[in-house]
Amino acid sequence: MSASIESVRKDIRMRDESDPIMSTAWILVYLIPVFAAIAAILTVFYTVFVAITTPWIVPEEDFVLPLLTASILITFLALLTIIGFIVSLILRYKLVKRHNTHFKRQMFLAEDVVTAVKTIAAKKGVNAEVILSSIERTAREAKAEETEKSAVLWAILTAVPYIGFLAEWYINYFLMKDFYKHERREDGFWEDLSRALDKCGVTFSMPRRTVSIPNRSFVLYLILAIITLGLFGIYWLYVLLKDPNEHFKYHIQKEDELLSTLESVKI
Repeated sequence: MSASIESVRKDIRMRDESDPIMSTAWILVYLIPVFAAIAAILTVFYTVFVAITTPWIVPEEDFVLPLLTASILITFLALLTIIGFIVSLILRYKLVKRHNTHFKRQMFLAEDVVTAVKTIAAKKGVNAEVILSSIERTAREAKAEETEKSAVLWAILTAVPYIGFLAEWYINYFLMKDFYKHERREDGFWEDLSRALDKCGVTFSMPRRTVSIPNRSFVLYLILAIITLGLFGIYWLYVLLKDPNEHFKYHIQKEDELLSTLESVKI
């Protein structure tokens, strides 16, 4: 029994690396292009203003300050664009990576939890095969459907001309849909687990989920992003950050309660 509990404990310890809470400050990535556009507009207006207000024949030194100012604005615009491009690649990589690492950790946890419950049932002479079969089926479905997406590949694809937008939209799609399906499947898993433990005479007080990931419409979000010229993307990114964050926070409560319950079992 101690070996199976130790495996569960190790799975839970992995969450610090596999389930990172990402700050909503990443939304600033979408504001960088806005700042770049403002800088570009200011540069154009300044250039036009200087051209209009400067006499046709002026001393050469009078052009130094306007040219220097325009050069600074153009350089700032170029740096802002480069920084925004690099940071957006990093963001996509991190979003897809935590999608992969969380799902992988949950597969390990599910397998080890099932082993622990089987051990408890065997020690107490309880037949919980029917419920355990349902739990194992849910775990197999998760393993088949929650496949890994290459974080590096998809981050690179968002930088490829012409297909970058398509790659970004697909990333948004599977991040929304995969986490929604994962949470619904997971709720069934934990309910069956609670029933299995109850059958073994072990009370598992599963915390109530206060915030659930809604079934968001990808088509609606895409249309809103297009008609708002990308401004809706700010909220879309907020959703992609917030939903998994809330999901991970619930996991902390649930897993800690589960580990405490398993450690309290006397056989």
